Amino acid sequence: MAELLLELFSEEIPARMQAKAEADLKAALEKGLSEAGVGYERVVTLSGPRRLTVCVEGLPLKSADVSEEKKGPKVGAPEKAVEGFMRGAGLSSIDEAEVRSDPKKGDFYVAVREIPGRALEDIIAELVPDIVRGFHWPKSMRWGRGELRWVRPLQRILCVFDGKTVDFGIDGLKSGNLTEGHRIMGRGPFEVASFDEYCAVLEGDGCVVLNRQDRRLLIEEQAHKVCLEAGLELVEDKGLLEEVTGLAEWPVVLLGKMDEAFLSLPPEVIQLSMRTHQKYFAVRDPKTGELAPNFVVVANVEASDGGEAIAAGNSRVLSARLDDARFFWDNDRGTPLEEMAKKLSTIDFKKELGSVADKVDRVAALARELAPKVGADPDVAERAARLDKADLVSGMVGEFPELQGVMGGYYAREQGEDTAVATAIAEHYKPVGPSDDVPSEPVSIAVALADKLDTLVGFWAIDEKPTGSKDPFALRRAALGVVRLVLENGVRLDLRSLTSDTVLAMAFGRVFNTALYLAYEKRDAAWAATLENRFFSAEGNPVLSAKDVEEMWADEAYDPLRGKLYNLDVRDAPHQFIERQGGVLGSLAEFFIDRLKQYLRDSGARYDLIDAVFALGEDDLVLIVKRVEALAAFLETEDGANLLAGYKRAANILKAEEKKDGKAHDGAPDPARFELDEERALHAAITGSVTAAEAALAQEDFEKAMSALSTLRAPVDAFFDAVTVNAESEGLRQNRLFILNSIRDALHRVADFSKVSATPV
Repeated sequence: MAELLLELFSEEIPARMQAKAEADLKAALEKGLSEAGVGYERVVTLSGPRRLTVCVEGLPLKSADVSEEKKGPKVGAPEKAVEGFMRGAGLSSIDEAEVRSDPKKGDFYVAVREIPGRALEDIIAELVPDIVRGFHWPKSMRWGRGELRWVRPLQRILCVFDGKTVDFGIDGLKSGNLTEGHRIMGRGPFEVASFDEYCAVLEGDGCVVLNRQDRRLLIEEQAHKVCLEAGLELVEDKGLLEEVTGLAEWPVVLLGKMDEAFLSLPPEVIQLSMRTHQKYFAVRDPKTGELAPNFVVVANVEASDGGEAIAAGNSRVLSARLDDARFFWDNDRGTPLEEMAKKLSTIDFKKELGSVADKVDRVAALARELAPKVGADPDVAERAARLDKADLVSGMVGEFPELQGVMGGYYAREQGEDTAVATAIAEHYKPVGPSDDVPSEPVSIAVALADKLDTLVGFWAIDEKPTGSKDPFALRRAALGVVRLVLENGVRLDLRSLTSDTVLAMAFGRVFNTALYLAYEKRDAAWAATLENRFFSAEGNPVLSAKDVEEMWADEAYDPLRGKLYNLDVRDAPHQFIERQGGVLGSLAEFFIDRLKQYLRDSGARYDLIDAVFALGEDDLVLIVKRVEALAAFLETEDGANLLAGYKRAANILKAEEKKDGKAHDGAPDPARFELDEERALHAAITGSVTAAEAALAQEDFEKAMSALSTLRAPVDAFFDAVTVNAESEGLRQNRLFILNSIRDALHRVADFSKVSATPV
């Protein structure tokens, strides 16, 4: 068996693209070999700053011989049909075809062609150029006068099969058996004939650590080592570690120093300056937990002075960056947040939804209304919301957009704002991802919820919802943030029955008023008509055209917010508004429900149990989660599993009988018709368990409700052992079907057990 070694050597490949390119090259080569009918034993891939490498082991020297058969017409068929078959099969005479017999169809012609295998060298010489020309990069370029596109100029193609060079050319670049090592420490070139030789020479004289995982571990180990030797502690950063792994072929980790005066800056500023601009790791003092005046840098060369000059040079560059940051910090602190906030009217949030200042007004009002629901002071919540976006116009956030909110929190503390206000400003964007922390202080919860809800109802109001995989405004993330804020803080907020929640209805009303006002202010007649028709048309029938709106504008007495079309201010009559808006909020509620389902599934909840609880129509997210958890725990018990089996048996019998009878058997059983003790016992058990379960449900004690229903296990088992449901007497049969219905109804008080799988999913 033979081996293929392929290396595509170029100028520096962006670190973020290397891992995917490595996987894509492997997949393309495997697909090409498979389509050529070539088997192999193993594929090894490598990637780094300047190269993509793949080695395919266990290859044959040529592809397998193939016997191809083509069925033709019947013997005795018209001459034209026979001639067409011969042309298609490449036969010069019909005598070259075989004659085969079929018991039903008789004799027919078959052309058999033996296709010899091809030398694998020839297959590779065709396959690799096709892969290179069709390779997809997020961004690519052309260079010189060639037409080839690659992420950076492609310099060498090493292609060796069975120890010999596979000859081909791509856009003037010839394949060969040469590779290059480290740009400074071991460039080469080096001639290689196998993968083992390739690895040995590059990791030796070439000074290249080829394997990504090896480079990552080396950087991590060295970083911890240099910190430990200095009595310091590395600030872990997995994302940065992955990035620097793709920047250095021969990583050398150094500990640098910076001026202690910079530690007066907020730690987030220091870390972001290091990470974003310089790719340095921050370092902390393990005794205090505070940042130390040091940093860890990953060099790509071993220096004769042990890296002192490199560290010093990096320190000077970092100092320049931090000097800029200190200027912004000092300058921003001289401007009160209230003054900054006045400039928000110059920043567009969304054309149809106004400026950031418009959004702040809406969020402040909504935060005030949400505050009592989360135990926050309404005045404090409104104050925090009024200032939460102010830092968007600061110099620091202009330089480091990632620090929006965080810097506002620092400025608020510097300016003597309430601690709860400063914390809420710093946290109001949170959570920004599934692993991000969730605010837990009441004021922070109110402001974070208000900000996300305003964004969601706003985009629903202007009908810009996520579609498929497209979500340019991160609305799924915002909805998941609402779900996490509600669940992880136990906030009682009904998201499906939005029409019953005045707070959310008013939020929607404010967004609508903003959009409608802007439409009129900008004299956009078509948009104004669309808005008014969407929310105020009679039973969905449009009542206004753009021309109607233009005529209304011509009437000087027309007030765009309280005009002839309607006499309603949604802030004063939210429920009336909701009743007339045509189900838009219902669509938003379903969007929240979908995010909740995804959240529960990601947390390990069973799909079927989620569906079983949602089928009840529960609106409170906190209670939904409690029900799912209680149901899961119940079904893990022996009583729960057996009761589920009894339910399934009862439900299946009912379903079959209802289909046969053409009617539902949903009445209550008549105790006077009971003939057997097992009927009486089950009826009594159901009555008692339902009473106990309803009392527990009223107290939101779902575990206790499940426990009450578990007492049905024994009487249900006894009923099915002793009672014949389909009795000869129609009255008795009907009454026993009613008993089965009462089993079904009892269990449906806690979940729709018809959606629960007998086998956990």
